[in-house]
Amino acid sequence: MAAPSSEPRSAPRLPPLWLWLRLPVLILLAACAAMASAAQAEPPLSEAPRRVVFLAQDFRNGGITAVYRGFEQACQELGWTLSIVNGKGDKATIRRQFDEALRAGPDGIVLGGFDEADIADRLALSSRPLPVLVGWHAAPRHGSTPHLFANVSTDPAVVADMAAALVAQPGGARAGVVIFNDSRFDIANVKTLRMREALSRCASCELLAVEDLPISNASKDMPAALERLHRQFGTRWTHVLAINDVYMDSMHFPLLALGRRDVVGIAAGDGSRTALSRIRSGRSQQLATIAEPTGQQGWQLADELKRAFARQPPSGRVARPIAITTELLRQLGQLEVDDLLPYRAEYRQQWSISPPSAAKAP
Repeated sequence: MAAPSSEPRSAPRLPPLWLWLRLPVLILLAACAAMASAAQAEPPLSEAPRRVVFLAQDFRNGGITAVYRGFEQACQELGWTLSIVNGKGDKATIRRQFDEALRAGPDGIVLGGFDEADIADRLALSSRPLPVLVGWHAAPRHGSTPHLFANVSTDPAVVADMAAALVAQPGGARAGVVIFNDSRFDIANVKTLRMREALSRCASCELLAVEDLPISNASKDMPAALERLHRQFGTRWTHVLAINDVYMDSMHFPLLALGRRDVVGIAAGDGSRTALSRIRSGRSQQLATIAEPTGQQGWQLADELKRAFARQPPSGRVARPIAITTELLRQLGQLEVDDLLPYRAEYRQQWSISPPSAAKAP
């Protein structure tokens, strides 16, 4: 794919690298205050126990898994019955499982990481009353959609800007960049377009290629793709930007085998545990991930369902992504990225439920 022009265009400049690297803890603290303010302003929501389904696009995606864990916690505290379904990255399987979920008659279904358009026709064909639908990364943008009461997500444009800023530094060293995308997902396409635009404004950056590689095939196809890119671009290739950490899961050892310890990886989402572990070690070629507070988002999914059941409007909350680097993780120690956010206590207060016993509290 031809690279866009590297001539700068008239556009807002990305914040400098030091700002992305030093602000995450301040962002976490600001988010704490925002959560507290929102919880105090909203009335308690009281509803009967519900039956809900979490339909995952693919649990090999660490972001989906992390969001599910948060959602599972919230459901346990609400006393809801939760069923879990894994689409294993196959659209036909997801559609079949969605039909089965509809026939089971749950109160709500979470679309975990796949586009609402994949099942839109199934809704039209259903003869049953439809459950409440909420999604995580189920639409290009956060908020309500024609089919979803709420789509929970960070702003993908902000995520992409933060990832690109770690490469596209004014006056920085030359960077030859390959972007890994999965064009099946609208949110991934938004990130990719935004990163391309950022690189085109960087005089020292060259976009070498955009690789369209399905996330579900990354572990199998990544080694061959890296070898091909190495043959094609050689040392012109210095950086990988990817729309998800999954690509980085399969990047390190193939690059070592090619003698390419110099290639730096940055993921525009989602902050999987595997990614955090290798970034924390400081020995990985993945420099950073732009993480979402996935635990908080899992609880938000439960909150959006609860609001719909109570005939209240969506919350309108949009979480702020966090640039995760080795330095930040070492500052956090054994804490998880979103452990500084008091969302559990805030949601318990809002829902008028008591925390679990100290032995079981998260």
